[in-house]
Amino acid sequence: MIDMPLDDRVLTALERNPHIVSHHLRFETHQGRVTLRGVVRTYYQKQMAQEALRYVDGVDEIANELEVC
Repeated sequence: MIDMPLDDRVLTALERNPHIVSHHLRFETHQGRVTLRGVVRTYYQKQMAQEALRYVDGVDEIANELEVC
């Protein structure tokens, strides 16, 4: 899976997480930093989105800018 671009690895990790609805999320990657944006319904979903990326190869830093509404 490390042969995949970082964007694809991040998208796959978000899509595989059953606790979040990934089509409400946006993200940007740049040199190992992933910035999450969008809206989730609960703080739990916000945390789960971040946790989904914690062990993705190539992710060095996560900026969680998700809004809870």
